[in-house]
Amino acid sequence: MTRFIVTSDGRFQIGETVIRAALGKGGVKHETEKVEGDGATPLGTYVLRRVLYRVDRGDAPKTVLPVRTIRADDGWCDDPADAAYNRPVRLPYPASAEEMIRKDELYDIVVVLSHNDDPPVAGRGSAVFLHCAKPDYSPTLGCVALARADLEAVLVQAKVGDILEIRR
Repeated sequence: MTRFIVTSDGRFQIGETVIRAALGKGGVKHETEKVEGDGATPLGTYVLRRVLYRVDRGDAPKTVLPVRTIRADDGWCDDPADAAYNRPVRLPYPASAEEMIRKDELYDIVVVLSHNDDPPVAGRGSAVFLHCAKPDYSPTLGCVALARADLEAVLVQAKVGDILEIRR
């Protein structure tokens, strides 16, 4: 099992290599203090569940993790009062849900993490992903973001059961 480590100062470690990462605009918080919409990246250890990608923006990432394309009607429920909270949904969806097809490039590759998913606790944070960073590494809304090339390099090394540890 590989442990990828990201620290609150924006360092992401892949073996001996350290690269830059963007974290939440709300800083970092222990996962038990995470609140929906606070913009914080939750400290904790998360399994890399699966990879989603935009087929119209590039080839499938090279990885042994489960991979599937993002469809035009893919969403992710972020309404703590909904039964599908922190789960993928089909758009349009009657409750609040994030669109997975974005105009920017942030969700061209998305790694679904195990944050708050077994089972989800209402209000404890949803859609906390590992995804592509903006060119200036500006803060995320609570995710971890890497340059696309760095994210692809992580996925080449990633195996089923590997984890991402977010720490101070």
